[in-house]
Amino acid sequence: MKIYDYYRNTANISLNGSIAALFPAALIVMTNLYLFKNQEIMLLTIPFFFYSFFGFQLYLFKMKQSFSINRYMEKNKLMVRNQSLYNARELLIFLISTKSPTVMLYFPDGHLAGYIQRMIERRKFFRKTFVLCNQKEEAVGFFQVKGKWNRYIEVYDQERNYIGCFEKKRQSFMKYKKELLDSAGMYVGFVEGSSTFMDERVFNDSNQQIVRLRRGWMPLEWSSLFPEPNTPVLSFSGEGSEKDKLLSMSFLINEYFIER
Repeated sequence: MKIYDYYRNTANISLNGSIAALFPAALIVMTNLYLFKNQEIMLLTIPFFFYSFFGFQLYLFKMKQSFSINRYMEKNKLMVRNQSLYNARELLIFLISTKSPTVMLYFPDGHLAGYIQRMIERRKFFRKTFVLCNQKEEAVGFFQVKGKWNRYIEVYDQERNYIGCFEKKRQSFMKYKKELLDSAGMYVGFVEGSSTFMDERVFNDSNQQIVRLRRGWMPLEWSSLFPEPNTPVLSFSGEGSEKDKLLSMSFLINEYFIER
Protein backbone atom coordinates (compact mmCIF):
# COMPACT_ATOMS: atom_id res chain seq x y z
CA MET A 1 0.00 0.00 0.00
CA LYS A 2 1.31 3.43 -0.98
CA ILE A 3 0.35 6.76 0.53
CA TYR A 4 -2.15 7.50 -2.25
CA ASP A 5 -3.99 4.31 -1.27
CA TYR A 6 -4.39 5.76 2.22
CA TYR A 7 -5.97 8.92 0.84
CA ARG A 8 -8.23 6.85 -1.41
CA ASN A 9 -9.35 4.75 1.54
CA THR A 10 -10.07 7.81 3.69
CA ALA A 11 -11.99 9.29 0.75
CA ASN A 12 -14.15 6.16 0.59
CA ILE A 13 -14.80 6.41 4.34
CA SER A 14 -16.05 9.99 3.81
CA LEU A 15 -18.22 8.84 0.90
CA ASN A 16 -19.78 6.07 2.99
CA GLY A 17 -20.55 8.58 5.74
CA SER A 18 -22.06 10.93 3.20
CA ILE A 19 -24.36 8.23 1.85
CA ALA A 20 -25.27 6.96 5.34
CA ALA A 21 -26.41 10.45 6.36
CA LEU A 22 -29.02 10.43 3.59
CA PHE A 23 -30.93 7.48 5.08
CA PRO A 24 -32.27 9.25 8.21
CA ALA A 25 -33.04 12.30 6.08
CA ALA A 26 -35.02 10.17 3.63
CA LEU A 27 -36.81 8.46 6.53
CA ILE A 28 -37.87 11.81 7.97
CA VAL A 29 -39.12 12.98 4.56
CA MET A 30 -41.13 9.83 3.86
CA THR A 31 -42.62 9.70 7.37
CA ASN A 32 -43.63 13.35 7.17
CA LEU A 33 -45.21 12.98 3.72
CA TYR A 34 -47.35 9.99 4.70
CA LEU A 35 -48.17 10.77 8.36
CA PHE A 36 -47.60 14.28 9.65
CA LYS A 37 -47.50 16.48 6.52
CA ASN A 38 -45.90 19.28 8.51
CA GLN A 39 -43.42 21.56 6.76
CA GLU A 40 -41.59 22.39 9.99
CA ILE A 41 -40.62 18.75 10.46
CA MET A 42 -38.64 18.99 7.24
CA LEU A 43 -36.20 21.26 9.07
CA LEU A 44 -34.96 18.16 10.90
CA THR A 45 -33.40 16.96 7.65
CA ILE A 46 -31.08 19.98 7.35
CA PRO A 47 -28.27 18.65 9.62
CA PHE A 48 -28.25 15.32 7.76
CA PHE A 49 -28.14 16.96 4.32
CA PHE A 50 -25.42 19.33 5.52
CA TYR A 51 -23.33 16.43 6.87
CA SER A 52 -23.85 14.48 3.65
CA PHE A 53 -22.78 17.48 1.54
CA PHE A 54 -19.70 18.08 3.69
CA GLY A 55 -18.77 14.38 3.55
CA PHE A 56 -19.06 14.30 -0.22
CA GLN A 57 -16.90 17.41 -0.60
CA LEU A 58 -14.29 15.80 1.65
CA TYR A 59 -14.47 12.67 -0.51
CA LEU A 60 -13.76 14.74 -3.65
CA PHE A 61 -10.89 16.54 -1.90
CA LYS A 62 -9.24 13.32 -0.69
CA MET A 63 -9.62 11.68 -4.11
CA LYS A 64 -7.97 14.70 -5.72
CA GLN A 65 -5.06 14.35 -3.30
CA SER A 66 -4.80 10.63 -4.08
CA PHE A 67 -4.66 11.20 -7.85
CA SER A 68 -2.11 14.00 -7.45
CA ILE A 69 0.20 11.86 -5.28
CA ASN A 70 -0.16 8.90 -7.67
CA ARG A 71 0.89 11.04 -10.64
CA TYR A 72 3.84 12.43 -8.68
CA MET A 73 5.09 8.97 -7.71
CA GLU A 74 4.79 7.68 -11.27
CA LYS A 75 6.43 10.78 -12.73
CA ASN A 76 9.38 10.59 -10.36
CA LYS A 77 9.50 6.78 -10.52
CA LEU A 78 9.48 6.32 -6.76
CA MET A 79 9.89 2.57 -6.64
CA VAL A 80 10.11 0.35 -3.56
CA ARG A 81 13.66 0.38 -2.23
CA ASN A 82 15.44 -2.09 -0.01
CA GLN A 83 14.35 -0.57 3.28
CA SER A 84 12.79 -1.95 6.41
CA LEU A 85 10.77 -0.69 9.33
CA TYR A 86 13.73 -0.93 11.69
CA ASN A 87 16.39 0.80 9.59
CA ALA A 88 14.24 3.86 8.86
CA ARG A 89 15.38 7.14 10.39
CA GLU A 90 12.02 8.85 9.86
CA LEU A 91 8.45 7.58 9.53
CA LEU A 92 5.23 9.45 8.93
CA ILE A 93 2.18 8.40 10.95
CA PHE A 94 -1.48 8.31 9.96
CA LEU A 95 -4.37 7.20 12.12
CA ILE A 96 -7.35 5.52 10.46
CA SER A 97 -10.23 6.15 12.86
CA THR A 98 -12.68 3.39 12.09
CA LYS A 99 -14.37 0.71 14.19
CA SER A 100 -10.97 -0.94 14.41
CA PRO A 101 -8.43 1.98 14.52
CA THR A 102 -5.14 1.42 12.74
CA VAL A 103 -1.90 3.41 12.88
CA MET A 104 -0.23 3.45 9.47
CA LEU A 105 3.54 4.03 9.20
CA TYR A 106 5.01 5.36 5.93
CA PHE A 107 8.52 5.93 4.63
CA PRO A 108 9.22 9.49 3.39
CA ASP A 109 9.11 8.14 -0.21
CA GLY A 110 5.39 7.33 0.16
CA HIS A 111 5.64 3.55 0.54
CA LEU A 112 4.15 1.66 3.45
CA ALA A 113 6.59 0.81 6.26
CA GLY A 114 4.13 -1.00 8.51
CA TYR A 115 1.07 -0.61 10.67
CA ILE A 116 -0.21 -1.19 14.20
CA GLN A 117 -3.68 -2.49 14.97
CA ARG A 118 -5.54 -4.28 17.72
CA MET A 119 -5.34 -8.05 17.66
CA ILE A 120 -8.36 -10.10 18.72
CA GLU A 121 -7.38 -13.30 20.53
CA ARG A 122 -10.25 -15.71 21.11
CA ARG A 123 -9.03 -17.07 24.44
CA LYS A 124 -7.91 -13.66 25.68
CA PHE A 125 -10.83 -11.58 24.50
CA PHE A 126 -10.68 -9.05 27.33
CA ARG A 127 -6.98 -8.34 26.93
CA LYS A 128 -5.86 -5.45 24.77
CA THR A 129 -3.20 -6.81 22.46
CA PHE A 130 -1.77 -4.86 19.53
CA VAL A 131 0.39 -6.15 16.70
CA LEU A 132 3.06 -4.33 14.70
CA CYS A 133 3.37 -5.53 11.11
CA ASN A 134 5.94 -4.60 8.49
CA GLN A 135 5.29 -3.66 4.86
CA LYS A 136 4.91 -7.34 3.98
CA GLU A 137 2.13 -7.69 6.59
CA GLU A 138 4.39 -9.90 8.72
CA ALA A 139 4.00 -9.56 12.50
CA VAL A 140 7.26 -8.23 13.95
CA GLY A 141 6.11 -7.18 17.42
CA PHE A 142 3.30 -7.43 19.94
CA PHE A 143 2.11 -5.08 22.68
CA GLN A 144 -0.15 -6.10 25.55
CA VAL A 145 -1.83 -3.44 27.69
CA LYS A 146 -2.39 -4.08 31.39
CA GLY A 147 -3.60 -1.92 34.25
CA LYS A 148 -5.63 1.28 34.32
CA TRP A 149 -4.30 3.97 36.65
CA ASN A 150 -0.81 2.47 36.63
CA ARG A 151 -0.50 1.25 33.07
CA TYR A 152 1.89 -1.35 31.70
CA ILE A 153 2.42 -2.05 28.01
CA GLU A 154 4.37 -5.28 27.71
CA VAL A 155 6.45 -5.65 24.54
CA TYR A 156 7.15 -8.94 22.77
CA ASP A 157 9.20 -9.64 19.65
CA GLN A 158 7.96 -11.60 16.64
CA GLU A 159 8.72 -14.87 18.43
CA ARG A 160 6.57 -13.76 21.39
CA ASN A 161 9.64 -13.36 23.61
CA TYR A 162 9.17 -10.72 26.31
CA ILE A 163 11.69 -7.88 25.87
CA GLY A 164 10.43 -5.20 28.27
CA CYS A 165 7.60 -2.79 28.93
CA PHE A 166 6.38 0.79 28.91
CA GLU A 167 5.28 1.77 32.42
CA LYS A 168 3.06 4.76 33.22
CA LYS A 169 2.71 5.50 36.94
CA ARG A 170 0.60 8.15 38.59
CA GLN A 171 2.70 10.48 40.76
CA SER A 172 -0.02 13.00 41.60
CA PHE A 173 -3.51 13.92 40.42
CA MET A 174 -2.34 15.31 37.06
CA LYS A 175 1.25 14.08 36.88
CA TYR A 176 2.52 10.76 35.53
CA LYS A 177 5.91 9.15 35.14
CA LYS A 178 6.57 7.20 31.94
CA GLU A 179 9.49 4.80 31.91
CA LEU A 180 10.88 1.97 29.79
CA LEU A 181 12.03 -1.23 31.50
CA ASP A 182 13.89 -4.20 30.02
CA SER A 183 12.92 -7.87 30.38
CA ALA A 184 14.59 -8.01 33.81
CA GLY A 185 12.64 -5.00 35.04
CA MET A 186 15.66 -2.69 34.91
CA TYR A 187 15.27 0.97 33.95
CA VAL A 188 16.45 1.70 30.39
CA GLY A 189 14.80 5.03 29.57
CA PHE A 190 11.87 7.38 29.93
CA VAL A 191 9.26 9.22 27.85
CA GLU A 192 8.69 12.95 28.12
CA GLY A 193 6.06 14.96 26.29
CA SER A 194 4.01 18.12 26.05
CA SER A 195 0.46 18.34 27.40
CA THR A 196 -0.62 21.01 24.88
CA PHE A 197 0.72 19.74 21.54
CA MET A 198 2.20 16.56 20.12
CA ASP A 199 5.90 16.40 20.93
CA GLU A 200 6.77 13.09 22.60
CA ARG A 201 10.42 12.23 23.19
CA VAL A 202 12.04 8.98 24.31
CA PHE A 203 15.37 9.09 26.16
CA ASN A 204 17.72 6.26 27.05
CA ASP A 205 19.33 5.71 30.47
CA SER A 206 22.08 8.19 29.51
CA ASN A 207 19.49 10.95 28.91
CA GLN A 208 20.13 10.86 25.17
CA GLN A 209 17.11 11.34 22.91
CA ILE A 210 16.54 8.24 20.77
CA VAL A 211 13.00 8.71 19.45
CA ARG A 212 10.82 11.78 18.87
CA LEU A 213 7.23 12.12 17.69
CA ARG A 214 6.30 15.61 16.51
CA ARG A 215 3.36 17.21 14.77
CA GLY A 216 3.85 20.32 12.65
CA TRP A 217 7.46 19.53 11.74
CA MET A 218 7.64 18.09 8.26
CA PRO A 219 10.24 18.98 5.60
CA LEU A 220 8.79 21.04 2.76
CA GLU A 221 10.15 18.62 0.16
CA TRP A 222 7.80 15.92 1.46
CA SER A 223 4.66 17.97 0.76
CA SER A 224 4.19 16.51 -2.73
CA LEU A 225 3.56 13.10 -1.16
CA PHE A 226 2.17 14.23 2.19
CA PRO A 227 0.02 17.32 1.55
CA GLU A 228 -1.02 17.74 5.20
CA PRO A 229 1.73 19.79 6.93
CA ASN A 230 0.63 18.61 10.40
CA THR A 231 1.33 14.97 9.63
CA PRO A 232 3.15 13.50 12.69
CA VAL A 233 6.77 12.52 12.06
CA LEU A 234 8.47 9.77 14.07
CA SER A 235 12.25 10.27 14.11
CA PHE A 236 14.91 7.83 15.30
CA SER A 237 18.43 8.78 16.37
CA GLY A 238 21.27 6.44 17.18
CA GLU A 239 21.89 2.88 16.08
CA GLY A 240 19.87 0.79 18.49
CA SER A 241 19.02 -2.86 17.93
CA GLU A 242 15.67 -3.98 16.55
CA LYS A 243 14.54 -4.94 20.05
CA ASP A 244 15.55 -1.51 21.38
CA LYS A 245 13.52 0.22 18.66
CA LEU A 246 10.56 -2.08 19.23
CA LEU A 247 10.61 -1.31 22.94
CA SER A 248 10.93 2.42 22.32
CA MET A 249 7.91 2.33 19.96
CA SER A 250 5.66 1.06 22.76
CA PHE A 251 4.73 4.63 23.69
CA LEU A 252 2.80 4.83 20.38
CA ILE A 253 0.25 2.38 21.80
CA ASN A 254 -0.35 4.71 24.75
CA GLU A 255 -0.35 7.79 22.52
CA TYR A 256 -2.76 6.62 19.80
CA PHE A 257 -4.87 3.78 21.18
CA ILE A 258 -5.32 4.73 24.84
CA GLU A 259 -4.95 8.47 25.44
CA ARG A 260 -6.47 9.68 22.16
